[in-house]
Amino acid sequence: MKKVAVILSGCGVYDGTEIHEATSTLIALSMRGISYQCFAPNIMQHHVVNHLTGEEMEEQRNVLVESARIARGDIKEIGDFSAEIYDAVIFPGGFGVAKNLCDLAFKGAECEVNEDIRKVILWMVKEEKPIGALCISPAMIAKVLPHADLTIGQDQDTIDVIEAMEGVHHKTKSCEVIVDEKYKLATTPCYMLDVSIAEVFQGALNIVDEIIQLWEEKK
Repeated sequence: MKKVAVILSGCGVYDGTEIHEATSTLIALSMRGISYQCFAPNIMQHHVVNHLTGEEMEEQRNVLVESARIARGDIKEIGDFSAEIYDAVIFPGGFGVAKNLCDLAFKGAECEVNEDIRKVILWMVKEEKPIGALCISPAMIAKVLPHADLTIGQDQDTIDVIEAMEGVHHKTKSCEVIVDEKYKLATTPCYMLDVSIAEVFQGALNIVDEIIQLWEEKK
């Protein structure tokens, strides 16, 4: 059975992982008979946001501990990841990607990617294994993989940042997937567009199906 690593960045759209995108990814993998393991870095969040008011809160939370909420406690530190064990990696979106896994939300094209996350991406490329990325996650990957073909939808400000990092952006509509064959990278916009939760799930399922197709092409 194929096994996929799902990389989380906390719990909650404004300061961590987008929960609908994460759970849609896990359901899509399960539907296709693919096992998964969640991972997250054992670091402190950039900040904590009250998801009721949108205001920043004066407290601290750990990315791994918060991500464990989504994973029902079954989660590993990102340092335990091995590209020799997992057949693909998927990054759901959420502001945690741009705040915790990298600092794109604050530095734009001058951002830096968490070193463990950068190693995961490059290791998968070296092993010629697929990477899936939803929502804002492709923007982070553009920082690591030069000239990657990808999409975050149609948000021009984010597109400008991606292009400043030498990423090749393709404007897309709901559920569309862009595949970069050289990096085996599949991306889709999800909540970077004004979409329903059903469309988010379909986007996640489309990513999983593209990953399956990339596996088939490698045979």
